Amino acid sequence: MVRLNAMFGSHAIEHGSTRTGRWLRERRFRFTLWIAAFEGLLYLFHALHWWAAVLLAVIAVGFWWYVARGNRSDTLREAGWIFAVSQLLVLCVPIALAVVKAIAIGVIALLAIAALIFLFTERPK
Repeated sequence: MVRLNAMFGSHAIEHGSTRTGRWLRERRFRFTLWIAAFEGLLYLFHALHWWAAVLLAVIAVGFWWYVARGNRSDTLREAGWIFAVSQLLVLCVPIALAVVKAIAIGVIALLAIAALIFLFTERPK
């Protein structure tokens, strides 16, 4: 029984795919996350400006949409997808940073209001 499962359990190779394209497809999420993490760190340490990240994301998505998406080359399609998704993930870094910053400011404001209420409602002894 184990032998039959091993024989029939293999994956089919897609028509028109290449060895490099299949290799990229198997690892594209890993590549995407590593690229996005590296560029996100560049943004956090001010080596990459916000508008540069936006421009790079627009170029990446445009390249994927007009060139890579319908291309016959499996490798170019996968590389274009990795490029576009990683750049869109990089844009999530400043957005997440802005949300966390707004939440921190809100918490500090609430603590300040609570301290003021405590100070003004305290009665002298």
